[in-house]
Amino acid sequence: MSPLKERVKKENAIDSVLLWCVLILVVFGIVMVFSSSSIYASEKLGDDYHFLKKQLVIALLGITLMVAAALANYQLWSKLVLPILIGSFLSLILVLVPGVGNEVSGSSRWLKFAGFSLQPAEFAKLALIIYLAYSLSKKQQNIRFLPKAVVSGVFISLIIAQPDFGTAMILAAIVLALLFAAGLKLRHLLSGVLLSLPAIYLLIIRADYRKKRILAFLNPWKDPTNSGFQIIQSFLAFGSGGLWGMGLGRGRQKLFYLPDAHTDFIFSVIGEELGFLGVVVVLTLFLIVVLRGIKISLNAPDLFGSYLALGITLMIGLQAVVNIGVSIGLLPTKGLTLPFISYGGSSLLVSLIGAGILLNISSRRASKTRKL
Repeated sequence: MSPLKERVKKENAIDSVLLWCVLILVVFGIVMVFSSSSIYASEKLGDDYHFLKKQLVIALLGITLMVAAALANYQLWSKLVLPILIGSFLSLILVLVPGVGNEVSGSSRWLKFAGFSLQPAEFAKLALIIYLAYSLSKKQQNIRFLPKAVVSGVFISLIIAQPDFGTAMILAAIVLALLFAAGLKLRHLLSGVLLSLPAIYLLIIRADYRKKRILAFLNPWKDPTNSGFQIIQSFLAFGSGGLWGMGLGRGRQKLFYLPDAHTDFIFSVIGEELGFLGVVVVLTLFLIVVLRGIKISLNAPDLFGSYLALGITLMIGLQAVVNIGVSIGLLPTKGLTLPFISYGGSSLLVSLIGAGILLNISSRRASKTRKL
């Protein structure tokens, strides 16, 4: 093969480092979901493999969708902006309709479908990222803040109404970051943030469980058997893990001490069973994914690809940071899953579709790195 053909082939190859990191995280997640859920599933559902089987099905479906997204030209998403946005909007409406949305623990966040529960808020993140990437790339020289703020505000408000405050805040952060990257004037962004602060304050102060989460974050030991229980059990898990961990499957906090061990607090189980070294490996994998995502964004051949890659990278990276921050007590409890690892069909599907889009953008990189 001639040097020119070899260069072209190399430039058109997908980012194999990103691909392997994602696949390792997914496989590792399947193992940790089984480790953290088998005893709970046996006691509550009579089937040790209940959560494992569901996670395997979703993982296989997600990897299939990731491959499809990696093979499809990412420009296709720019042509589907309107139906994606409308479909996502309608699903967020449906989930709030009594008798249609599936309510769990006072929150109506899921739609039942073929025996599985889909969480529209997860898909809304990707839908809004696609919309913003398309809109910002089309009006680079004259970015209008108000239309994007209105569309984003409607989506965020619907998610808050479920209520899902954590996902809403993640989405708000992604929107602000994309607008900032697109060059929107800082005073407009700061004005939007300042105007939203009273609403955020009211949302926290009027919801008793949110106030308790803030107080538990500030001092979990003040109410160790109630609002501070989760984070204290998480601390105990990390403390028990030490450097090497107690061994895979040998953790104790998942034995009905640590709530949501296979979802929101799976990182705590990793810390207990695989120790500090296991935690470092997971953090390193996520760091590589984020760095490769940023590189893909900078090397994308056009602005739509740049903003799309950046938005997806933020979606994965911010959610990982928040989940890990909650587990180690750096952030108040939010109820967010750890991308690629936690049990949760919608989160895993959206993360893998996002990874597939990143892989496709990486295969169509520009000849020279360019700035956003």
